[in-house]
Amino acid sequence: MAGFDPIVNIVIVLAAALVGGMVAHRLRQPVILGYLLVGVALGPHGFGIVSDLELIETLATIGVALLMFTVGLEISYSQLWEVGRVGIWGGIAQISATFALGMAAGWLIFDWTLSDATFFGLIISLSSTMVGLKLLMERGELDSVHGRIMVAILIVQDLSVVLMMVVVPVFGATPQVLLTSLAVSLGKAVLFLGVAIILGIWVLPWLLGTVAGVRSRELFLLTILILCFGAAIATYIFGLSIVFGAFVVGLLLRESRFAHQALAEVTPLRDVFATLFFVSLGMLLSLQFVVEHRTAVLLLVGVVLGLKFLICFGITRFFGYGGRVAVFVGAGLVQMGEFGFILAQAGMNAGIITEHIYSLVISSTVITMLLTPVLMGLVSVLYPRSLGIPPVRELLTGDSIVSEGLKSSQPENLVVLCGYGRVGRNVARSLRNLAIPYLIIEMDPERISELHREGEPCIYGDASNVHVLSLAGLDKASVLVITFPDPLATVTTAKTALKMNPKLQIIARVHRRREIELLDSLGVSGLVSPEYEASFEFVRHTLAGIGWNKAKIQQAINRLKHHKEEGELNPSEE
Repeated sequence: MAGFDPIVNIVIVLAAALVGGMVAHRLRQPVILGYLLVGVALGPHGFGIVSDLELIETLATIGVALLMFTVGLEISYSQLWEVGRVGIWGGIAQISATFALGMAAGWLIFDWTLSDATFFGLIISLSSTMVGLKLLMERGELDSVHGRIMVAILIVQDLSVVLMMVVVPVFGATPQVLLTSLAVSLGKAVLFLGVAIILGIWVLPWLLGTVAGVRSRELFLLTILILCFGAAIATYIFGLSIVFGAFVVGLLLRESRFAHQALAEVTPLRDVFATLFFVSLGMLLSLQFVVEHRTAVLLLVGVVLGLKFLICFGITRFFGYGGRVAVFVGAGLVQMGEFGFILAQAGMNAGIITEHIYSLVISSTVITMLLTPVLMGLVSVLYPRSLGIPPVRELLTGDSIVSEGLKSSQPENLVVLCGYGRVGRNVARSLRNLAIPYLIIEMDPERISELHREGEPCIYGDASNVHVLSLAGLDKASVLVITFPDPLATVTTAKTALKMNPKLQIIARVHRRREIELLDSLGVSGLVSPEYEASFEFVRHTLAGIGWNKAKIQQAINRLKHHKEEGELNPSEE
């Protein structure tokens, strides 16, 4: 039976991860947190059910390589440019500021050596891409303003990992050796990159075209995996990180016509191995260590949460975004990330940091990941209430009102449009074509600049702010249209607007049952689910395709919508 131990361990880990993920999902928490807690229970510091921790760590390393490979495949320059300066320069500023203040905290608060403190600053400058993305998706906020900013900053952080891993081998060297060692490492990276680009231009298209021509998914997947792990091994031989090689080959494949198919084939494997990574991370957490060093662990967690929240909040505000967006960006990026753990592991293996600091980092990483969903939930509840406190309201909303193109007196029957994303843009275009007066409220500075150039009547500010709505002349408005993809912003805006004008007609965008119940309790009757409304168009075209005439199709659509109003159909099941 001993020969089957590795297989037994893997099966136990995957089965336990399934249970932990399901429980976390039922509790409306990211499944990653379920994986972490399962790891704590299974590992040597828990019940000790899984004995071969080295095997799990090896498989987890494969997961990290695949994760970085898919980051290279998925990286979207449009996502960075969509939020402009805050995505690129804000991400760079966040990494730099967190690194500097983290280093100062390690040196001054924890009394570590300069080398330990500097490496600690690098580690905490990274947040968890997987926790952040999963959290945004499960909350339905991926397309919100704060969601787009978080994604852009996380992409910049992922890119910075490549440079950090190149620097790790020469970290902590003496000043005389440092420049030479760094130059050698960067030279190796440039050489590898040059060879990879040449192969990417001349060899990869031919190789993938040849394999794809066989029309065998198995051979295509094997080719992709060989390219990923081959590049990772090549960088390891060069004395660089496997993360660098996997990322570079993913980036090269992104420019080929096979990128989408490669991503589709690799993603399920990546997710399975990433599951093993988070379980193995949980296994490394020693509850005994946390209890014995609880003061240091709690202090470290508090420093990380406080520093990262304030830095992300401050940078988002500096780039002109409102208080609500800044608070959510800060709360969503407070955790330490999976790549910070990889850095810590590399640092300990290279003798840069001590085992004690490594254990502190592991403990803090797991705890901050566990706390992130809790903090996001608290912010959702506490933010609307905090606006009732004058000093807090002034801090969060004091300078977020700018009006452009407004007339001294607003016309009667004005339509106030909250949000100028894809839905809001189409609504504004339709109102313009119908010569119906409207006013746009938007809190994204990039979009406000676009509206200024187009001469559109607009207000820059948070539509949930009573002062912003007052400036919009809500007392004369006939309809308020809320197109935010952010559920919290939608509900808060509707509450504020109805307090100012109880007779106001509100049309609100909704996605889930919870939002429908909240808005319905406020008296908002105009609820629109883009996904559900789109389903009627699919039905309309389907019925036309099987030969129904327009009158019969319209009767069927009306009947379906009538069923919806009676509750027989539910467009927003979660």
